[in-house]
Amino acid sequence: MNAKTQALFEARAAVMKALAHPSRLFIVERLSRRDHSVQELADMVGADISTVSRHLSILRNAGLVKDRRDGQRVYYSLVCPCALDFFTCVESVIETAAREQAALLK
Repeated sequence: MNAKTQALFEARAAVMKALAHPSRLFIVERLSRRDHSVQELADMVGADISTVSRHLSILRNAGLVKDRRDGQRVYYSLVCPCALDFFTCVESVIETAAREQAALLK
């Protein structure tokens, strides 16, 4: 594998790693609807602000979200709504695997 290909696969892995947590998946889904403050997201996730801020930092470092300050509040938005297409694909994999498992039980 050449260096360019290696770099591409590493970048892909970094994005998938950033998404590899239920709370971060939830945050991305919520941000696909509209921008939210850290406090709003913390309330929705049911976690403290520092935990949600850490999740948002991971998503921001992967290039999935961006932030903007409005006075005392920091709001986050989804950079690439196409991330939701990945969710659709993952759900298709889950459904296919479930059907195959059900067929084995029959």
